[in-house]
Amino acid sequence: MNLINRSLLERLKRNNRGNTKMIKAIDKLINDIQVNIWDSPTELKETRPDADCVHSDGFYFFNLNVHRTMILIEFNENKRARVIWTGSHQDYDKRFKNNKNTIKKWLKDNGWI
Repeated sequence: MNLINRSLLERLKRNNRGNTKMIKAIDKLINDIQVNIWDSPTELKETRPDADCVHSDGFYFFNLNVHRTMILIEFNENKRARVIWTGSHQDYDKRFKNNKNTIKKWLKDNGWI
């Protein structure tokens, strides 16, 4: 699967240089996305049980060692995954208020849906 905006994850790794657990979790996420070709959300959940579907159009949050990384998975013939937001759990709570309606509004406001 092709990973778009990988630079956001690489920046997250640079910002957490001393946190080896976080860096390993990010590397594992990158590897899982690039190696696997998921044909359905069920297959994604089997490989990545930390994937939390926040919108039916294929938007998932991944819980990476107390971090939340927002990933857009497009299930089409191109098999692409796009990173659209990364941040700490505090950033997640501040921006999205742990509420799917707020997430949906943010996705609409930013032209993702």
